Amino acid sequence: NSSGNIVTEGANLPRINYENGCGSWLFEPQSTNLVPYSEDFSQWTSSGSTTIESGYLAPDGTNNAYKISGTDNNIKLTVTNLLGTSQRTIFARTVSGTGTAKLLTHRNNTNNLFNITEQWQRFEVNITTDTTSQTSFFGIDFRGGSLTEIILWGANATNDQDYATSYIPTSGATSTRIQDLASGSGNATLINSTEGVLYAQIAALANSVPTQRLALSSGNNTNRIYLQFSTTLNRIFVSVVSSSSIVVEIGHTLSNITNFNKIAVKYKQDDFALWINGVEVATDTSGATPLGLSELAFDDGNGALPFYGKTKALAVFPYLTDAELTLLTTI
Repeated sequence: NSSGNIVTEGANLPRINYENGCGSWLFEPQSTNLVPYSEDFSQWTSSGSTTIESGYLAPDGTNNAYKISGTDNNIKLTVTNLLGTSQRTIFARTVSGTGTAKLLTHRNNTNNLFNITEQWQRFEVNITTDTTSQTSFFGIDFRGGSLTEIILWGANATNDQDYATSYIPTSGATSTRIQDLASGSGNATLINSTEGVLYAQIAALANSVPTQRLALSSGNNTNRIYLQFSTTLNRIFVSVVSSSSIVVEIGHTLSNITNFNKIAVKYKQDDFALWINGVEVATDTSGATPLGLSELAFDDGNGALPFYGKTKALAVFPYLTDAELTLLTTI
């Protein structure tokens, strides 16, 4: 796989994920980059006539990218704690033109031949079938491709997630990025507890993820409306709890929850509905509304099951008509 995701962050600022020129908040669990030198390829081992040159423009605007040149050899770094199922990514581009190259693992792997262009792309391998690659990260293996030179930056390898995390820079040792958390959202004076719409434009980090929620609540699990990515593949699930009793449970299976979807949950006494991408996909016409809704949170409303994913919007609207919900959720 390949993508162009680059994440920016600052002290006490949300992390912003850029895809196709658009930004979104990015929330991820704790993860560790096992590659000790993610940018300094002079610390990696080159074989044969392969050469390593520094000072090239990287995706983050620095001159920390390296040009690697060779013919039938490779550049690699031995990383003793890698697994055969390590999630490995690297940014790569050609010096000029377009060609193919084997990235991330040994030439004998079958899923590592990529088409490289003059534009930076992030390439990914998630299964290492070749035993030579189990403990070594091959930045580039010139055997098997058409290119003899390439520019590399940002090597990332993790064992703690089953998807490619955002890039974690390292400079001499492994590095752990702590989990992302969001707090302080919601304004009780602007939330109508008896009727309204919980709205989110979100994308999951993988097609099947652990339970994680977005909630409109009274500050605890007694009264709340929560939206979650289900552990079932590509499924969105909604639950409404009033006075500690579950009064509504509705859900829907999407084609791909890693794509951005516009999701709205309408709530009113005996009038609940789930809208996704301009369509009403599930309803329930029996149930009481939760009491005292006042907080909007990136968790289950009680501080557990934090949300991990990409978020372009999270909001609470007044009660909306079907025509208004169509306009709100249409992609």
